[in-house]
Formats: sequence, structure tokens, C-alpha cells
Amino acid sequence: MDIRQLARGTVEWSRIERVIHTLAERYGREEVRVEFLEADNWLSTPCVIDDEWFVKIVSRQNALVHALLTTGRNVGAVSSGTGGFFDRFDTPREMVEHEYEATRRMREIGVNAPRPIDAFEVNGLGVLVLEYLPAFESLENVPDADVEARAPELFEMLSTLHEHGLAHGDLRAENILVCDGELYFIDATSVHEDRVAETSAYDLACALAVLEPRIGARDAVYAASTVYDPNSLLSARRFLDFVRLRPDHEFDSTTLRSELEKAADLGRR
Repeated sequence: MDIRQLARGTVEWSRIERVIHTLAERYGREEVRVEFLEADNWLSTPCVIDDEWFVKIVSRQNALVHALLTTGRNVGAVSSGTGGFFDRFDTPREMVEHEYEATRRMREIGVNAPRPIDAFEVNGLGVLVLEYLPAFESLENVPDADVEARAPELFEMLSTLHEHGLAHGDLRAENILVCDGELYFIDATSVHEDRVAETSAYDLACALAVLEPRIGARDAVYAASTVYDPNSLLSARRFLDFVRLRPDHEFDSTTLRSELEKAADLGRR
């Protein structure tokens, strides 16, 4: 069994049925069609309802895994010279309510994200309902030339988050979607609202880590420099080694660090 499946665990079918029946009742439908997704996801059981709603079903085991991951991320943040800035959740309901609110806030400030519809609890399971984006690709499946063309847009979206005191906290290729010719953010995690400088630098380091293997360090940093000032670029350096340790990022941190320093130096002249 894949370690992610083991960590995610299995939700009993009877409990899933109750969630589906509750959804049908809440939205006035006699029956609904359900498609379960083979998503590479530690933190929920995802499915699509009537090709209209994307639903995450979050169990207590998912919440426990999230808490363990959050502890590890905070240790990594401390090793980077800052205090930990990731929030943890104690219950499945807290997890889905946070993601609902984070998605709502992103859309409110003009950042593309699926429309949040509902967040509630059924029989100890957290249930998040979002708009389903039927024709999308994750950034990892987009051709390199398209990634390069969209890199400035990615940094513009990040900058908008940061200017409003928000952060993504879990930026990776799987959480950046292309739909109808536009970028969307999904799966934002929770970070301390009083640590904007650190969380912004961490997001920037993650975005550079996503782009470097696809378009090269120089072009990735150049795209970032069209949006971020030299001090912001340099602030991302401290998190590169931490990000490199994460299993969902593989990139050349040494070359990226060098290009950040060059770009910052040029920007100050």
C-alpha cells in the first residue's frame, strides 16, 4: 500500500454514505452521482458530486496526520532561523472550516480559487464543498513553455496574497491549477497572521522551488524580480534549504540562492 493511502486511512463506507445523503438533503436533490478521485492526498478523501461540486471528506486520522505534518514544518521553520508559523487543527471540522475561509478570502481579494460553497460536520467527519473545476490541469502537467509564460502571473497572485496579510503556506505544483487560461490556487494551509514577513518569504521560496526545475533558476528569479523587491528576494533564501527537504520539492537550491543574490544586487544599483 502507498504510504499516502496508509496515512490517509480508509473511511467506512457507511459514514461516506451518510455524508452523501446529507449533501443531497442540504441541496434539495433526491439523489446524486458520486465519483471518487484517486488523488495523491494525505489529508482527505476527495470526490466529485454531479460534476458540480468538489468535496473533501476529512476524518480524525486526516486531522492527526495534518497535526504531525504541521509539527514537522514548524521544526523546519525554526531550523531556518525563525519561529514556527504554521497553525494546527484539532478536529476535522476545524480543518474544513479553515480551508473554506481561506478560499473565501482569496477570492475576496481577487485571487483565483474555486468558489467555496459549504463546510460542515457529519458524524465526526469534516465536509468541505467547493466549486468543481472540470477542465483543469495542475501546473506539473503544463508544458515548460507555458510555465515560463505564466511565471509572472504566479508571482502577481502571491504578491496580492501577501499585500493583504495572507499567505498560501503549502505552495507546490499540485496546488496551482490552470483552468480556462487562468491560474488558480487551491489547498491553502493556515499560518500565523502576525508572521507575514516570514510566511511571505516562505511562499516565495516555495514558488521558486516549483519553477526552477521547469524553467531554470535565472528565469524563475527574473519572473519573481518583476514583482518583488530586492529585500523580499533575499528573504526567500533562508527558507530554500527547508523547502528542499520537503518530499514534494526537488530543485537546485545552490543555483537558486546564487541567482537570488545576483538579482537583489542588480535591483539595488
